[in-house]
Amino acid sequence: MTESNTSQRNTVWSTIKQAIGSEEQDYTTGSIRKAVILLAIPMMLEMGMESVFAVVDIFFVSHLGKHATSTVGLTESVVTIVYSLAMGISMAASAMVARRIGEKDKPGAARAGVQSIILALSVTAVVSVLGIIFAPEILRLMGAEEATVTMGTTYTRVIMGSSIIITLLFLINGIFRGAGNPMIAMKSLWLANICNIILCPLLIRGWGPVPALGLTGAALATTIGRGIGVVYQLYHLFNGKSVIKITTGHFKPVWSIIKSLFNIAWPGTLQFLIGSGSWIILAGIVAHTGHSEASAGYQIALRIVMFFILPAWGMSNAAATLVGQNLGAGKPERAQESVNKTAVYNAVFMGIVSLFFIVFADLIISFFTQEPDVKRYAVLAMRIISSGYIFYGIGMVFSNAFNGAGDTRTPTWINLFGFWFFQVPIAWLMANVLQWGPTGVFTAIPIAETAITIASFIIFRKGKWKLVKI
Repeated sequence: MTESNTSQRNTVWSTIKQAIGSEEQDYTTGSIRKAVILLAIPMMLEMGMESVFAVVDIFFVSHLGKHATSTVGLTESVVTIVYSLAMGISMAASAMVARRIGEKDKPGAARAGVQSIILALSVTAVVSVLGIIFAPEILRLMGAEEATVTMGTTYTRVIMGSSIIITLLFLINGIFRGAGNPMIAMKSLWLANICNIILCPLLIRGWGPVPALGLTGAALATTIGRGIGVVYQLYHLFNGKSVIKITTGHFKPVWSIIKSLFNIAWPGTLQFLIGSGSWIILAGIVAHTGHSEASAGYQIALRIVMFFILPAWGMSNAAATLVGQNLGAGKPERAQESVNKTAVYNAVFMGIVSLFFIVFADLIISFFTQEPDVKRYAVLAMRIISSGYIFYGIGMVFSNAFNGAGDTRTPTWINLFGFWFFQVPIAWLMANVLQWGPTGVFTAIPIAETAITIASFIIFRKGKWKLVKI
């Protein structure tokens, strides 16, 4: 028994060591459980680092007052549009790269990666310019008070102006994940986040010759940190040591590939725009019915909630890579089994987190704010939203499985009906007609997410995603 336990421990540690290595893996053969673990560990750590970005910012900014906290939350609600563009293009790149890797077509994978970068740069340049010009109008549209607009316009300009950096960070990580090397993606976000943690208090509060920039310092710290992460990504993408070997010839636009990427990316982008757009509406309802206190509390709770949703999203990304590579290798049943196992693991993880949040919400929120009204709303939001965590975890796995197959349209339709025709109306009715105020918005979130998960499971079981060609 002792030798058996020792052997199992050695196997576990060997798998973990392999997962945090920097080598690409072949996920089309061998143990499916091991394949999920090898992908999930670095992907969860990667998205964990992305969530730390949000928590670090809100931790330092929350001490600047409710208007500063509201500015960050409202700006981030709009920046989710940029995230949607980034995720849509990243999703297309990851699916196409994974499919080519599964087919053993490494030059095709490299070509797809570069063409996705060309597509991303051309799209997000426009968003950056518009964000810089219309920053104050964006805050007013979100329902911000004039004091919030005055304090936060520069912050919003810096964050919106860095849309290209945000997009490249997501996109290049998607290329590495599709190639089967999620460790590079993880390391880039670790580096970016460490820089953000160092720069955030330094630029907000000032130190020595560095002036205190307040809220603007938070925006600069985040942008600089992400920029350093992108530089790290580009180095590994172009150093010739990755399975994605890029040459100068790859930078010539190949319109057939760009068209294929666009056909996958636009429903993927719309998929996230639908979701993020509904979150913008929810943030607006909270701000209008509960004012700055409710808005600040809601944004603090969301940042903390996302801290654990993003690692779960990282695990669900493992399903996307496994589906893409196994479909490319002509193994659809292995792809489906991989998704089922990933869904179980994610449900267990999210169930544990849900229990933790419900029990310790008050203690956790106290680290971020001591303003009584803000804290009350934050605790309430955290407990209600996290009650549906298990369904969130399962639903995001099925959604990413569709995306990994290149079937971005199915989850887009599911999101359209689930968020806009179900979640938003319920939130509005509960907040205004039933006069629950912000509590109605909080309650609508787990109700809608549960319905979306059930719909995703039913459609996934039909198996039409196995027939998608990209």
